[in-house]
Amino acid sequence: MSIELANESGVEVPAELIIDAARFAVNAMDVNPAALLSVLCVDEDTMADMHVQWMDLPGPTDVMSFPMDELVPGGRPDATDPGPAILGDIVLCPDFARKQAREAKRSFEHELAMLTIHGVLHLLGYDHAEPEEEREMFGLQNRILDAFYAERHRRAQEQRQTDRDSRLLSNIGFTGIEGGTPAPGAPTRSEEDRG
Repeated sequence: MSIELANESGVEVPAELIIDAARFAVNAMDVNPAALLSVLCVDEDTMADMHVQWMDLPGPTDVMSFPMDELVPGGRPDATDPGPAILGDIVLCPDFARKQAREAKRSFEHELAMLTIHGVLHLLGYDHAEPEEEREMFGLQNRILDAFYAERHRRAQEQRQTDRDSRLLSNIGFTGIEGGTPAPGAPTRSEEDRG
């Protein structure tokens, strides 16, 4: 999965978190791993212009999605070699998202992860124009977001455990162990026992 992020918003954003959230959502939806996706962060004026141009609605918004390839099972029937699917573009407005997060008492990072997942779902054809569609899309969005944070928490716990194990091994004399393999020239445990 190739995900490009461009930040033209003038606001510092957690790029790694946004990319991870997009990748997690795409994987959760079983999209071909060769698919391409871009995320663009823009300022409120740019988002307001896009909102009027594409949705005929005034003022900025938090996220907009622009699908490219229509994803159908088996790919495009008219293409001899369809290549990787281009999902499209997600446009985020960090300034708007920050205000929205503050009002909802959520972190800015959480808001951006949620909006990124929301944008991916729009690229995949989900919508919330009708009440039933809204329930389906937001339910799916919340399940993916919960799973995303559960996975991040699990990875953070594993990293903390690995760090603790490394400190413990270092404290008892097992220095030079890198990736579970003794460094070149370092005695192995069995050599120390014989020695």
